[in-house]
Amino acid sequence: MKAFKAVEHYFGKAADKLDLSSEMRQLMLTPKREIKVQIPIEMDDGTLRTFLGYRVQHDNSRGPMKGGLRYHHEVDLDEVRALSALMTWKTAVVDIPFGGAKGGINVDPSELSRKENQRLTRKFIDQIHEVIGPDTDIPAPDMGTNSETMAWMRNQYEKYHGFNPAVITGKPVEHYGAKGREEATGRGVGILTFKLLSRMQLKPKKTTVAIQGFGNVGFHAAKWLYECEFNIVAISDISGAYYCKDGINIAEALKYVLEGNNLDGFTGATKITNEELLALDVDILIPAAIGGVIHSGNASDVKASMIIEAANGPVDADADIILEKKEIVVLPDILANAGGVTVSYFEWVQNRQFYQWELDRIRQNLEAKLSQAFESVWQTSNEQHCDLRTAAYMVAIERVKQAASLAGI
Repeated sequence: MKAFKAVEHYFGKAADKLDLSSEMRQLMLTPKREIKVQIPIEMDDGTLRTFLGYRVQHDNSRGPMKGGLRYHHEVDLDEVRALSALMTWKTAVVDIPFGGAKGGINVDPSELSRKENQRLTRKFIDQIHEVIGPDTDIPAPDMGTNSETMAWMRNQYEKYHGFNPAVITGKPVEHYGAKGREEATGRGVGILTFKLLSRMQLKPKKTTVAIQGFGNVGFHAAKWLYECEFNIVAISDISGAYYCKDGINIAEALKYVLEGNNLDGFTGATKITNEELLALDVDILIPAAIGGVIHSGNASDVKASMIIEAANGPVDADADIILEKKEIVVLPDILANAGGVTVSYFEWVQNRQFYQWELDRIRQNLEAKLSQAFESVWQTSNEQHCDLRTAAYMVAIERVKQAASLAGI
């Protein structure tokens, strides 16, 4: 199932429970604006290459639109459209005053030199600077981009509009970024995993966890969960998956990766395939890499009793139906990985105030925001007798609908 079709599927389930009119469904699903731009740049060898960039602005009923920019060779309009809608529901479910947007460039960043990447980034901002801004649409890092990319973007935007750090979030701290932003998504995954575990009346020490993906999100989620004494038995990255039935020493794995390695060569676990990791008999499975890793072809093999969607769209809609029949509890992406956009909101607030918060304040506010969101979704799930994904969409849709209606459509 295509990415946006999957979003429509999840939206439709919640809209049915809310008895939403067909007119309101069409309004809330249709993106406000879709932008496709041509980005020609000169490569280091003197040749000319042309890349395609996208920015989809989905909804601004609750505030400026917000969403990441990803550099990946599979970026296309359907994916960006789906992710922009997910951002609308994500910001609404954690109740921060943003709408949803998303963007990216169809490029493999590993094939670019640093200078080529910077030229591409600046040319992209040249194309979209008129439709982004601190009061309209605020980009952030995503797959294939990082804080340095955001610093380039901010600098290029300010060449047109003057000093305005609030236009971009996920910036380096030296460029008015928020402390704790890089850890935020993974830390949020850990916080929400703990909340769900408490509701299931389980203890961390007796809970086995498998984490698929050991990039920024998986890395920080593993760190937080390990410090809370969860038993992490499997981790994975691009080099493969690594399993130890008695639990992996995550401190050693983190140190190994921080030394500049991927997990290839890590001796603290036995190497297995990623497909084997997804099918491990564990309590919690955390897909924290790319979308669509759990699909109709492997969903029946999943043995975990809980799935925490740390990545965007890691479970496709067909697989979701299978998991629901197996009574596997899924904490959906629009809640599970909302820690990043929540701290992006804190960064935006600090930039507007020209004042920087301390790390402890950011962490405390993050936990408070995510805990409130979890309780709201959990309560809706119990009251409406539905799964957590449908409940999260219901909470989000109701908030967006209310904002749009009050503004006078």
